[in-house]
Amino acid sequence: MLFFYIIADSFEASIYKNMDPLFHKIISKDSKGTPDLTKAPPLAGVYIFRGQRGRILYIGKAKNLKNRLKAYFADNPSLDIRKASMVKLIRDTQWIVTDSELEALILESNLIKEHRPPFNIVLRDDKHYPYLRITLKERWPRIEVVRRIQEDGNLYFGPYVPSQSMWEALSVIRRHFMIRKCRHNIDKPTRPCIQHQMHRCPAPCAGLITEEQYLSNVEDVVLFLNGKRTELLERFKEKMELLSENLLFEEAALMRDKIQRLERALEQQKVLSPELGDLDVLGWDLDRELKNAVFNVLFIRKGLLIGAKNFFFRRLSTSNKEEIVESFIKGFYGKDALPPPVIIMQSLFEDIQIYEQWLKLKRQGDVVIREAITNKELEIVAMAANNALLHRTMETKDLPLPKVVQLKERLNLKAVPRKIGVFDISTLSGSESSGGFIYWEQGEFKKDLYRHLKIKTLKGIDDLAMMAETIQRVMAKIEAPDRPSLIIIDGGRTHLEVAIDTLNRIGLNSIDVVSIAKKPDRVFLPTGEVVDIEDRQQSSLLLKSLRNEAHRFVITFHRGQRDRRFLSSPLEGIPGLGPKRRLALLRHFGSIGAIKSSSVEEISKLKGFSEKMAEKVYSSINKSNNNAPL
Repeated sequence: MLFFYIIADSFEASIYKNMDPLFHKIISKDSKGTPDLTKAPPLAGVYIFRGQRGRILYIGKAKNLKNRLKAYFADNPSLDIRKASMVKLIRDTQWIVTDSELEALILESNLIKEHRPPFNIVLRDDKHYPYLRITLKERWPRIEVVRRIQEDGNLYFGPYVPSQSMWEALSVIRRHFMIRKCRHNIDKPTRPCIQHQMHRCPAPCAGLITEEQYLSNVEDVVLFLNGKRTELLERFKEKMELLSENLLFEEAALMRDKIQRLERALEQQKVLSPELGDLDVLGWDLDRELKNAVFNVLFIRKGLLIGAKNFFFRRLSTSNKEEIVESFIKGFYGKDALPPPVIIMQSLFEDIQIYEQWLKLKRQGDVVIREAITNKELEIVAMAANNALLHRTMETKDLPLPKVVQLKERLNLKAVPRKIGVFDISTLSGSESSGGFIYWEQGEFKKDLYRHLKIKTLKGIDDLAMMAETIQRVMAKIEAPDRPSLIIIDGGRTHLEVAIDTLNRIGLNSIDVVSIAKKPDRVFLPTGEVVDIEDRQQSSLLLKSLRNEAHRFVITFHRGQRDRRFLSSPLEGIPGLGPKRRLALLRHFGSIGAIKSSSVEEISKLKGFSEKMAEKVYSSINKSNNNAPL
């Protein structure tokens, strides 16, 4: 029996690139194609379903592997339609026993994060959320933005989701709190910089402040981030009175102005209730008929609401609420986000203790997942659930996003572009030219509709002809419901004209088309107008992000093609010449150039080479124009 053990201090890093040697495979099947489950043990573990060519379809955990696998393959009318369709695609089933259900959860979470199977509910938001770190381990601490928490003795605040509230807090700190902004080593005295002249840094680098005074300023920052409004303002007022008593009236007036500005900034902080402490609040709304779900997470730290975020899931593979909520928790907390000591949910599920144990390992401290208790907590949970309901209602009604409404007006489009396609091409001296297409719908990149292709109809450099070929081949394969209402071309006015002609030729002249040029960033319209997008309007940022994503996608594919061509050998294209014979040739002659310089007679003397094969090798390699290094 196989067991998988998680190393306690690095359990999140325990992802094996090739898990096959650890897994027991169920190979034998009966006449109906049902796997033989007699060897599956009644123990905790992880199972994997694979489809054709070994593609992973689904990864799951179970308290009892035998019972869980039987539930899939026995006649089970309670299976969702999509899971029933998944079972029909399964060609191989694997399982691995773990030492506990907790280890099964950790292994399952890591494998899902690594492989992102299509039938698992996968959190598409793979960002690492930002934190503010105060570097207490340094002699002169500073504040900085980081994306990962480390056990380094420093102080962390966050996560800030979305990050706007973090930048607002950081801006207030840099304007009103006298701590350094630079990363320089200031152990040796230097001249103060402009930040000191602007009264935003006390210049510890020049010895203009004592360590005790500086650390007092750092304490003020900690009070601000902890939401200790009263204590912070009292400290500032004491400093103002002390300056006044010492007849430093100018400095006292500056402190008075700072207090007034800080009071205004503190009024903008979303204080819910100081007694709430640090917690996350999870609310959700599920549409079982449409298989959609929205989760709303409220991030509360020291009683302050520092952020909120919605997560929308479409076309789920299950309508089971417990499975959906479990999958969200695994996806959300499976990243580097540090869980708070308390997570409040609108309802609990059966295996909640296992998730508490998992998050306790991540936090290295106690984590409690519970329902709301106090009236304030009940209000906040209701707020999260209502936000989720509102977001799902807006999404399912297919209301257009404000930035695409703005896009319609600015670009004089026929309709609001809910679906946008972007074309780009890539070439280098006419080598391995390729085209790419990316797809965006209502705020999300739909990577299953991305397309890339090799240019087939021409050689050499002809951007316009390559763009026409890419558009024609891609649009011919996109089904009518998925056709974009706006097509964006990466290029200038001539590229736009070619795109319009191509779409007219294939009968898709109802689609809006524009092109984007760089340096400066501007959009060319079919009417001849040019729209400047160097501003920071939402629609301009959307256009730039679409253009950049298309360029990233096509250039990645093009580089891969070019690298494969460079690394390929002219010997690979010779019929009947397998790997062993190719290796024998290279070992004997040393290089492709030496083989080209040899004769048929020399090649035929090698073991395994007939005269006919030698002639074939000699003829093929001397006709080749391959550019591989000699």
